[in-house]
Amino acid sequence: MNDSDRTPIEDTRFGEIIVRQDGQEALQVEGEGIPRVTLERDPASEVDPQTAIGTRDPAHLTMRVDGREVELKPAKGGVTRRSYRVDVEYEGALYRLVPDSVPSSRLTRDGKHLGDFSSDGDELVLAEWQEDAELRPADASIGYALASAFGTGGQPMWMMIADGVSSALP
Repeated sequence: MNDSDRTPIEDTRFGEIIVRQDGQEALQVEGEGIPRVTLERDPASEVDPQTAIGTRDPAHLTMRVDGREVELKPAKGGVTRRSYRVDVEYEGALYRLVPDSVPSSRLTRDGKHLGDFSSDGDELVLAEWQEDAELRPADASIGYALASAFGTGGQPMWMMIADGVSSALP
């Protein structure tokens, strides 16, 4: 993964952050003041074209924060926004990224709202941090990695039902 042509993201709290994707096989997040995150998909696994990292199956994904493997648990994805949540356990804390609007997803640590992320599942990730949140450098690393790997946002269930009904009508 070559970052010579990457423009760093200027995060309001953590400075320059670089997100690099290597197709649907791997991604990295790094910056001067944050721990490095890598997320890799087993290249032998079946590729889901709807997911930037290629799968939501935790058996085929390996995530490391600062070189240490962490437990990554993406939900399978279904009808509700919550079914697209992704959980990570790191240093005794439970991180969760879950869609909360059409374009964005909310990042929490142990249930505390840290910020909102927007990404189409590519290297461009936008973070809007809660002003009163006590942030840690790993919050940025994990949030950027999850947003890039799985994308953010989702339609509310009522909108999906309305789309389904309207497409079934003549």
